[in-house]
Amino acid sequence: MKAIVLAGGFGTRIQPLTNSVPKPMLPILNRPMMEHIIIKLRDELDITEIGVLLYFKPDIIKDYFKDGSDLGVKIQYFLPDDDYGTAGAVTFAKEFLDETFIIVSGDLVTDFDFKKIKRFHNKKESMLTITLTSVENPLQFGVVIANEEDRIERFLEKPSWGEVFSDTINTGIYMIEPEVLDLIPYKENFDFAKDLFPKMMKQDIALWGYSQKGYWRDVGNPESYREVYKDIFSGKIKLPYKGEESKIDKGTVYAQKGVKLSKKIRVEGTVVLGKNVSIDEGVTLKDCVIGDNCRVSKHSEIIDSVLWNNVKIGVKVKLNNSVICNDNIIKDESKATFGVIMAEKCLVNKKVSFEKDIIMWPDKVLESSSVVSSNIIWGNKYKSSIFEDGAVLGRTNIELSCEMTTKLAAAFGSILPVGSSLYVSRDYHKSSFMLKRAFVSGILSTGVNIVDPNNVPSNVMRHSLSKKDDIAAGVHLRQSVFNPAQTEIIFFTNEGLVVDNKLAQSIERIFFRENFRKVKYDDIGSISEDKNLRNLYIKTIENSFDNNIFKDSELKVAIDVMNGSISDIYPVIANELGIDNIILNAYRSEKIKSNDIVKSQENMENIVRAMNLDCGFMIYPNGHKLQVIDDKGELIYDYKLLLVVLDLLDTTTTRKLKVILPAWAPDFINYDNIEVSREKLSNFKAEQLKEYDLIADSDGHFAFNEFGLNRDSVFTSFKILELLKKSGKKLSKLHKSIPEFYYKGENIPCPSSLKGKMMRKFLEDGKDKKTSSVDGVKIWMNDDEWILMVPDQHNEYLNLYVQAEDEKSAGKIFYSYQDKIEKWISE
Repeated sequence: MKAIVLAGGFGTRIQPLTNSVPKPMLPILNRPMMEHIIIKLRDELDITEIGVLLYFKPDIIKDYFKDGSDLGVKIQYFLPDDDYGTAGAVTFAKEFLDETFIIVSGDLVTDFDFKKIKRFHNKKESMLTITLTSVENPLQFGVVIANEEDRIERFLEKPSWGEVFSDTINTGIYMIEPEVLDLIPYKENFDFAKDLFPKMMKQDIALWGYSQKGYWRDVGNPESYREVYKDIFSGKIKLPYKGEESKIDKGTVYAQKGVKLSKKIRVEGTVVLGKNVSIDEGVTLKDCVIGDNCRVSKHSEIIDSVLWNNVKIGVKVKLNNSVICNDNIIKDESKATFGVIMAEKCLVNKKVSFEKDIIMWPDKVLESSSVVSSNIIWGNKYKSSIFEDGAVLGRTNIELSCEMTTKLAAAFGSILPVGSSLYVSRDYHKSSFMLKRAFVSGILSTGVNIVDPNNVPSNVMRHSLSKKDDIAAGVHLRQSVFNPAQTEIIFFTNEGLVVDNKLAQSIERIFFRENFRKVKYDDIGSISEDKNLRNLYIKTIENSFDNNIFKDSELKVAIDVMNGSISDIYPVIANELGIDNIILNAYRSEKIKSNDIVKSQENMENIVRAMNLDCGFMIYPNGHKLQVIDDKGELIYDYKLLLVVLDLLDTTTTRKLKVILPAWAPDFINYDNIEVSREKLSNFKAEQLKEYDLIADSDGHFAFNEFGLNRDSVFTSFKILELLKKSGKKLSKLHKSIPEFYYKGENIPCPSSLKGKMMRKFLEDGKDKKTSSVDGVKIWMNDDEWILMVPDQHNEYLNLYVQAEDEKSAGKIFYSYQDKIEKWISE
């Protein structure tokens, strides 16, 4: 007899425990769940030949079990090239399955008697036997009715409560004759419960059901994983322990090699210790499992909890009902008395308190003395802030779930007056559509009305927002251009500006405290539509330019609208202004990858050269960023594009202009007719920005005051064409006329706790040089060469910018300060 172990599931419902390991590898008593199944097959059925069906993270399973010889079996692995369903996957092992075989999921915990299943199967001369059992909640399983002879008469996969006709369910343990495999098509999606069983019943091939009493649990979610341990320690199921048994205090300890136990510890119930575990004096252990290479420091309490491998527990830590995955550090006096499920590589600093049962996703950092009252799934580091420069970013359906989005909306709505109105727009991606629905619900619950412009780019909504007096704010949801798995939710004031830090903090306070305003039923907000935003935007741009300037010109331009929401706007404006144009990618597509941007740049360069065009524009999907290719088919890097635009303004203006730029923008060129201010651009009020003719940066963002205070690449592209026509110059000549210099920007890793120290060290290092601390610390090496260090607001790194006369000089400056930073961090 042979066996097939199903080990290909994604483990979605049990995340984040399966963030780095497949579900069959989750440890039970310091063995993977799947190992318990293999041992059971070996010991009860004398099976030595086992096939393992893989799919998700197969190498982790293969690297652990290898050929199976350590367990006294021979394992053969089968890896389908796609997801073909439970039965479809088995056909990949068809040649291996040349005799009666049993199929068991690798993520089950059970004490069913496999010998009895085999005897029943042989007695009935069955082609396929399904192992059945009774459960309290059958909704997640296939419900089965068998007659008095144990032949299955009715089967329904995962019913609703209204469809439940039995509490007897399919356990997923099957005993099968190899002839049944002929009924399963090869390389087609085919499931046992949905496809094979109905097919056999339709062909009057008997399906037999053998009911088993005993312990059976499908470990499908984090709570069921914890329940397995409770059942083990309460005696509901007996599984083999690893290690040498000894009686200590009031309990029993099973310890493997290398364990170091203080004589002054308290033990109650059953304690299982892996290799090289160290337990200090004063520690209390009760009904717990501790994996390899763990350390529990003095006077800590580990009760009803599971520690995986390489976990470090500080002094006076209290864990109850907790699961702590690999490579976690929990420092002194932290407490999780109500429970915590902590995925791998988290750092819990001193005196953190978990107020209720919490789930933490991987790579989180909790600051000292934090009080945690909700699940931590946000970003790479748990902070008091969820906003990044007026936006909330997260992986769709993970950090930015519908629940999270609804709460965020309720927090935002709570700071707006009851009865006020709010624009909520989105791009055309289905993820944005889904999260917008959730967002709208949260807003309405606070008594704020929604004005829905539907699918428009963010710059279109912002433009209309700044022109309307009866709209209190705006929100735009869009898929990230650089990471398609991520959604961005951007918040705007009634002036169309991104919300500043103060307003963001007000929203966050309500969000974290869940102190949402909830209005009476008759004050709930309403939804109306405004489909005129697009037309208003188009007309405003058209009226901003003299049609004759373009109609009389011979400008020929290519524009890549990058499959974005701007695709039905740009051609209308270009044609109305009389610009000879070629529009690329003017259709909407959700299948955009981040590396498509590089391909688009290369394509645009080739098109401009081949067709002898005056320039090419790349308009990013929401109209917020612009890239330009000159008439020689060369991409103008973002920081050089800024210099080109400034040159055009300087040589064509009839009056003195004021421009505001960030501190890191290149500054080695002086202008005759432009007064340049370099400031920290965030948190400016509209009244302050109105003093400037242009607000720009060195990343392809431009806001011309004559059109609005908001960055807009559509308007900017037409403004550049107007300036080119007025100047009579070729873009390539302007591009090449920029004096030779080198500009470099990179990130240097730095813990948040040391960013203040880095600021101080930079200022000290530049005390004998010209410096500026407008935004970060800028140190001049000479009149034109400088380095600027700006600690990143949201991530654990420093932003370094260097301006120098050439690459060699820039490298010398950059690497000298990189070495200094590394030295300062290590001090």
